[in-house]
Amino acid sequence: MTALPDEPAVPTPPTTPPAPYRGRFAPSPTGDLHFGSLLAAFGSWLLARQAGGTWLVRVEDLDPPREVAGAVQRQLDALAAFGLHSDEAIVRQSERGTLYQAALDRLLAQGLAFHCHCSRTGLAAAGGIHRRCVAQGARTDPAVRLRVADHGVVAFDDAVQGVYAQDVARAVGDFVLRRADGYWAYQLAVVVDDAAQGITDVVRGADLLDSTPRQILLQRALGLPTPRYAHLPLVLGADGRKLSKSEAALPIDRDDPLPALRAAWLRLGQDPAALAGAGSVAALLARAQSDFVVAAIPAGAGDRHDAAAVSTIAD
Repeated sequence: MTALPDEPAVPTPPTTPPAPYRGRFAPSPTGDLHFGSLLAAFGSWLLARQAGGTWLVRVEDLDPPREVAGAVQRQLDALAAFGLHSDEAIVRQSERGTLYQAALDRLLAQGLAFHCHCSRTGLAAAGGIHRRCVAQGARTDPAVRLRVADHGVVAFDDAVQGVYAQDVARAVGDFVLRRADGYWAYQLAVVVDDAAQGITDVVRGADLLDSTPRQILLQRALGLPTPRYAHLPLVLGADGRKLSKSEAALPIDRDDPLPALRAAWLRLGQDPAALAGAGSVAALLARAQSDFVVAAIPAGAGDRHDAAAVSTIAD
């Protein structure tokens, strides 16, 4: 079995050039834009604008069974109402299968990925973590997984959450690149698209913090640059769950955008006085851009390290 090189237990510096800055907001069309989505969009837009960079919108429509009819256009309309416009043509992942297939073929040819015939039931005894194939027979629709080395910690320094470390083998295992149902897995698509679009800085919600080590492994396997990362605090509903999974995930009011923008500004730890008197979206965004302080963003990801990774770093 071909294994990936051992991963260091110290943060890996980004390999992207310091400029020009290119960021993105990448919603999934599983519903209308809600406050948590707005926070991610607004935060990523602010960091891009403060750096004098480019801000892109990418539609991550990889999972048709979960897609809500009309959600893509409603999300884009909502972003426009809040003054958040993509600087380049909007990309849809559903139209980029050729790129994903080319990356997958490379990994398979190099022995870094493999066809897996295991079922979720078969992996239940291992907590769903794949370290070896346990299938009793071949499937007509196998998944494809990345081979993950048996040891080694992936660590990186997040601009908001600080150092995050994960032993991917123990915490996640060999992870899926293409699902058994034929759909592309998020991890592969996001890595390929970030590289293809020249993304230097990934700014998104802290719910995706623990996905980043997997994406760094994929970047290394494919010989792609690793961007800088900043994971913004989550917005939780009254039940303590992430807002997008809560009944509180109601669409934001496109007809009255200023209250939601002010609320997002506060959740990003910014001074409310900076936006005082701003009576239009354009005026508010102009003031926000000039007064935004990255260091004021609160860390809100919860537990930032898995136990195995912390133990490795401490040794």
